[in-house]
Amino acid sequence: MQQYLGLPPLASAHGGEIDQMLGIVHWFMVVLFVGWGIFYAYTIIRFRKRKNPRADYIGVRRDTSSYLEAGVAIFEAVLIIAFAVPLWAKRVNAFPPEKDAVVVRVVAQQFQWNIHYPGPDGKFGRTDIKIVDEESNPVGLDRSDPDGKDDIVITNQLHLPADRPVLIYLSSKDVVHSFSLPVMRIKQDVIPGQVIPVWFVPTKTGDYEIACAQLCGLGHYRMRGYLTIETQQEFDGWIKDQESYLQDTTSSTGQ
Repeated sequence: MQQYLGLPPLASAHGGEIDQMLGIVHWFMVVLFVGWGIFYAYTIIRFRKRKNPRADYIGVRRDTSSYLEAGVAIFEAVLIIAFAVPLWAKRVNAFPPEKDAVVVRVVAQQFQWNIHYPGPDGKFGRTDIKIVDEESNPVGLDRSDPDGKDDIVITNQLHLPADRPVLIYLSSKDVVHSFSLPVMRIKQDVIPGQVIPVWFVPTKTGDYEIACAQLCGLGHYRMRGYLTIETQQEFDGWIKDQESYLQDTTSSTGQ
């Protein structure tokens, strides 16, 4: 299905359902295109001027076209009720428990993705807009908060383990952005003033792209991040490296 629709590689557990839905919709579009094309050609030939030199003010008396339109409407209703709504409900009503998932905060801003991990204690530290520093503290993390001393904050680099639920809380510091992970079949608008959760289960290791799918300003083209899916062991090693770097930085600054 991916090769026929020109989709990017699939790297999430739920992505197959999304691709299946897209496939059904595209086949339906093909049938509609061919069907209405044939109907259009038929009407041009059937009601051409030479065969109908005088206008017929009554017109066609059969209800064939009405039946066809009703059939299309019924099929669309089935598509929405039987496929789209259950798939949507599954994504928004069945979030994994935080204790079983990798929980990350992603704070969007012009023009970067700020990635916030809770650290070994599994608790996010307090954040305050008053202490935001675009260079050293883009999310306004309060390091004096006991829960925030071990938090990891990096820019445009999202590391996640494969075969484990991932729960991401999205927020924005300025305008509307759109968090897009094409290979995960994830796309969610990031609205200022709201915290919006998304979740998925990565199934393939590799390096992928984080895109902003919403025009967010003149530097929109620069808002590109990087997603690295690795084994659990590699992810744990990366987290330890970040913790060591944080400790070294804290020691050197005397904090």
